[in-house]
Amino acid sequence: MLETGLILRALARNKIGALLIAFQIALTMTIMVNAIFMIQDRQQQMQRESGLDEANTFYLTNTVFGQDYNIQAHLQTDLHMIRNTPGVVDAIQINAVPLSGSGWSMALQHESGEDKDAVGSAIYMVDDHAINSMGLELIAGANFKPADIELRKEGQSTWPAKTIITKAFAENLYPDDWQSAIGKTVYISQTQPMQIIGVVEALQAPWNGWNGVERSMLVPFKREAKGSYYFIRTEAGRRDELMPIIEKALAESDKERIIRRVTTIEETRKRSYQQHNATNKILTTVVITLTLITGFGIVGLAIFSINRRTKQIGTRRALGATKGQIMRYFMMENFIISTFGNIIGCIGAVALNMWLVSAFNLSPIGFELVAFGVLALFIVGQLAVLYPARKASMIAPAIATRTV
Repeated sequence: MLETGLILRALARNKIGALLIAFQIALTMTIMVNAIFMIQDRQQQMQRESGLDEANTFYLTNTVFGQDYNIQAHLQTDLHMIRNTPGVVDAIQINAVPLSGSGWSMALQHESGEDKDAVGSAIYMVDDHAINSMGLELIAGANFKPADIELRKEGQSTWPAKTIITKAFAENLYPDDWQSAIGKTVYISQTQPMQIIGVVEALQAPWNGWNGVERSMLVPFKREAKGSYYFIRTEAGRRDELMPIIEKALAESDKERIIRRVTTIEETRKRSYQQHNATNKILTTVVITLTLITGFGIVGLAIFSINRRTKQIGTRRALGATKGQIMRYFMMENFIISTFGNIIGCIGAVALNMWLVSAFNLSPIGFELVAFGVLALFIVGQLAVLYPARKASMIAPAIATRTV
């Protein structure tokens, strides 16, 4: 206790430097905790399951430019050829691809009419091969039947009578019991009825930053469009082998269209989260840089303090203070400064997180992350002051007899 009192009195006499380091620790604590929180949040987003068999699926674009082109006939021919290629599990035409950044969205509501608390969803227009082609897991209800598939013409505004939705969407529509969604009638475009016939475990929307990314629905449509995607699933381990084969077969079978952008779902996921990865790298760099600056600041303050108190330290050594006591003095001094800085930093970290929660709809930080920040900065402070403290302990007692 006596030594702590001496340290506090010494800090009071030279408070500017100590306060600067304390506020630097507080700033580092505030930014570090929230930066790590944002890194963790993005990592969790990137690790979400898309619902697809990502390792064995790819897609390509089919763009028609020929005149008097029979889209329906060629679509049937293409899908028959792809599905019968050795190594292919299944294939479909689809209007959008999960995590691609581009797609369709509509909303469902429980009652017909305007302003009925509609819930938004991504729309995937597919046939009865979709669940098998995408590798989805049907956990309730039934799949589409061939008779359910309708032809959607350009500009059409009517919708099929049936739909399959994701579990997350079912939970949103029927929070008390998502399984009760099976057989229920909902309304699309405010007034058009659709019956929910099935629920799949997961299928992400095309937009990873959307707060409803887990809400998706399959509708039984074949599109009569000059531009569409073919989504293909292969046997395990044969995707890369079959991609160029299918691309070449489609390109050679019809010269009145262009086959391009043959892309795996894994590539799409990587591209989709490029910004997340870049942001995480920047935040990691900021955290490391601030921590190093704080550490060097502590080293600099300690060395400056020791240089100013060299004769005083020598006097203490001459009066019997051991090297360990001298080191403990400076370690305790740093601990007190760090404690003050961490208290302010905790307040700052929580305040900044409250603003982030309200501005960006994030979840609040947990106590364990704040505790980690406090512990990390205490460790950084003690390691940073270790060398100056050891240097101070090496000051010889004879230095007390010298004059400046």
